[in-house]
Amino acid sequence: MIFCKERPFLLVGAGRMGGAMLSGWMADGVDPSAIVVCDPGPAPEMLSLLETHGIRHVTETPADLNPSIVLVAVKPQMMDAVLPGVAPAVRPDTLILSVAAGTPIARFETAFGQVPVARAMPNTPAMVGRGITAVYPNVAVSSAQKETIASLLGAVGKVVWLENEDQIDQVTAVSGSGPAYVFWLAECLAEAGRELGLPEELARELADATVTGAGELMHQSDDVPSTLRKNVTSPNGTTAAALDVLMAPDGLQPLMTRAVAAAARRARELAS
Repeated sequence: MIFCKERPFLLVGAGRMGGAMLSGWMADGVDPSAIVVCDPGPAPEMLSLLETHGIRHVTETPADLNPSIVLVAVKPQMMDAVLPGVAPAVRPDTLILSVAAGTPIARFETAFGQVPVARAMPNTPAMVGRGITAVYPNVAVSSAQKETIASLLGAVGKVVWLENEDQIDQVTAVSGSGPAYVFWLAECLAEAGRELGLPEELARELADATVTGAGELMHQSDDVPSTLRKNVTSPNGTTAAALDVLMAPDGLQPLMTRAVAAAARRARELAS
């Protein structure tokens, strides 16, 4: 990687996503002395992580820090307050890596000049090393910096590269927000079991284990989801009866399509 103690990695914003990535980097063997975390009020668990690994914590970005990489992991509505404080530390070759939804590359170029900037859209399974992050770099990002991005983000899951920046909004709607859809599926499955007459705790345990187990099976299998689905479905059996409802013209697919479209629309609104 291209950062070291003399030219450290600066993490701006140590919330849930920043913390997930930081945990992944520590597990991946990144030198803690090469990382500086800037956050005015980290959560207790984040403070504990920083203390455990001896990672430097600051509440404001030192102008003389000279970072090789700045990862911006703050909420979009905080950009106007945060970016001016970071700008004095940014050098012409500093890589700006943003995981903030709804903040286009042009916003960072306005704040920092024509520096290398890459937008990334991770998701919360990064907290357990099973995330997926989509990345779009501007033309100033070098091949070496792309390798560093892939190494950094690969520590918390899979990395894919996008062809254009507009795809970020679509990725946000599918994988960025997607874990919430899956969690809601688990909630709905548990509620359906409860309405059948199962005790609430048992219904929840069955639903949670089913969703996580199916996800792990899909992760480990070479088969595509449609094949896995067919493998579970006996003709005229119980699963087929349920799928007749879920796969009806007014079933899950049109509902999911509308939901993902709503998320993408909101991502575009935030960007504007």
